[in-house]
Amino acid sequence: MAISPQEFVCTLYAVQEHVLTITLNRPERRNALNPRAYAEVEAAFRAANADESVRVVIVTGADPSFCSGEDVKEMMTGEARPTTSPASATGRPPTPAAMAALDCEKPVIAAVNGTAVGWGMELALYADIRLASENAKFAELFVKRGLVPDVGGFYRLPGLVGPSKAAELLLTGDSIDAREALRIGLVSEVLPHAELIPRARALAAKIAANPPLAVRAIKQGLRRVAAGDPSEIGSWAIDTIYRLFQTEDHREGVKSFLEKREPVFKGR
Repeated sequence: MAISPQEFVCTLYAVQEHVLTITLNRPERRNALNPRAYAEVEAAFRAANADESVRVVIVTGADPSFCSGEDVKEMMTGEARPTTSPASATGRPPTPAAMAALDCEKPVIAAVNGTAVGWGMELALYADIRLASENAKFAELFVKRGLVPDVGGFYRLPGLVGPSKAAELLLTGDSIDAREALRIGLVSEVLPHAELIPRARALAAKIAANPPLAVRAIKQGLRRVAAGDPSEIGSWAIDTIYRLFQTEDHREGVKSFLEKREPVFKGR
């Protein structure tokens, strides 16, 4: 789905003084992502990469949530997150929105203003810097839906919080608050809610004032330090997600969430 920022309906795209702010804008659905929203996130990061006037990207959500993950009601149709190309002999491609965020050559700041769970936490992980409102909550909920995380949970999370803590968060699906996220190194700062966006903009302006070529080179250097190939990990994750989407446990995870009851998993 080729979309330009002028056509966005789920996302706000605003550039001011070399800083692009991408705002997920489905507050009535807690900024949950449907196929259109995924496509817009991908398009926003690709547009940012191509726009020489953009030096820093801020990604946030319309209050009160950052992003509550995939739109569960649409997941009940059995559709997986969208891809731009079909499966090949070597497997399905990684989620395009994830790779667009990871491939962005401009520094990315996540201003996590509220709930960031499931793919919402993944989106925060794709940023270079994470700032959190005191209202923020984080959770890799995928295991509770009978699924695995996207590339962020495998590629970024262990490097931020350590392999043991990453395993705990991924295997339990537990939620943590902003203070715990700061303690374990998931975010670099926790702020009063009203101060979050001003702080993100001030930090973005400070970075944008530095030489763009040097900033871009520093980001490239930081990317080289990360172990593994994100596209390879992402491809494996998407193959696994598609397989798990077909299981009874996944359907039970989603159904029990909608019915507000404890799930009963059967391993099939």
